[in-house]
Amino acid sequence: MDKGALFRQLHEAPGAFLIPNPWDIGTAKLLASFGFKALATTSAGFAFSRGLPDGAVAFDMMITHCKEIVAATDLPVSADLERGKGDSPESAAETIFAAQAAGLAGCSIEDYTDDPDNPIYDFSLAVERVAAAAEAARALHNDFVFTARAENFLHGRPDLDDTIARLQAFERVGADVLYAPGITDIEMVRTICSSVSKPVNVLAVPGFTMPALADAGASRISLGSKLTTHAFGMMQRASREMLEQGTFEFSKDCMPYVDLQRLFSTGSL
Repeated sequence: MDKGALFRQLHEAPGAFLIPNPWDIGTAKLLASFGFKALATTSAGFAFSRGLPDGAVAFDMMITHCKEIVAATDLPVSADLERGKGDSPESAAETIFAAQAAGLAGCSIEDYTDDPDNPIYDFSLAVERVAAAAEAARALHNDFVFTARAENFLHGRPDLDDTIARLQAFERVGADVLYAPGITDIEMVRTICSSVSKPVNVLAVPGFTMPALADAGASRISLGSKLTTHAFGMMQRASREMLEQGTFEFSKDCMPYVDLQRLFSTGSL
């Protein structure tokens, strides 16, 4: 069975599954060794690892990164491809073809324009882009799980009604998974999940739990850039300790060198 089909099966199983987001080859191998069933890239996490702000990674560089993550693990990998190759429906379709050629089992495309003055695509264009991407996904020889994202809540437009209308329209034109990042209220998650029939991805935030999200109807829980920013936070706290206190207590929380050496030498902990 191809990885796209395996990835689809995870969404069709009862309950919810957790899909963590590595930002490089090492973290992909590490997360795979822990027993997760699938991985997803993070556009922000990869950008930060390159010393760039989120949104500043060129599409070709992102695809190269995706190929590296796919090659690092036997797990299905989905990619955060932001708004894809461009603004048009045709570019959305081209994004799917590029993703499949990279070996990905799925990917997501946003309705965020990358224009701070007009951050969300007009409704009709957003739907046309999703329709073109979904049609491209259906044309592939292997199974491919396409996720359509409604970005209102991440970009200053906390309009639940419009978000649901977009997700419902994305479902009608063929998206496999629906995703509205930035939701922080479990009842909103429940409302979204009850408003559509396709699997819903939810971005984990403090206060959410896997059992509560599964009960609310979510199928997939992702972390976005949270593992990356957590690692940066650990660096920040360690640096402050060394500079301000002159101590090295942070090293008590380090993953043992021998474990990482074993993992990267043999492929298992």
